[in-house]
Amino acid sequence: MAKKLYVGGLSFQTTDEGLRAAFAQVGTVVSAIVIKDKFSGRSKGFGFVEMSTDEEANAGIEMWNEKELEGRTVKVNEARPMEERPPRRDNYSNGGNRGGFGGGNRF
Repeated sequence: MAKKLYVGGLSFQTTDEGLRAAFAQVGTVVSAIVIKDKFSGRSKGFGFVEMSTDEEANAGIEMWNEKELEGRTVKVNEARPMEERPPRRDNYSNGGNRGGFGGGNRF
């Protein structure tokens, strides 16, 4: 069964392909993704790698945790499941006009 790893401290130049190649040295990489800012497209400095077996994932942790990858010392550990978060407030709904230009009575 596949196991997902968290990889933190990545260089901002690290790509999905570079992350995949690094972990492919220890086994079969199911997926590798560097998390990017949705507005700028720039790396956030961390990513996730999914290895095909638990043994390969453990080997990936052993090989890369606290080691240098593309000029940066990375932290690698088993990824935790994503926690439930409350929904974000949408500034364009639920409450009408809350200030700004053109709102409310001024006189």
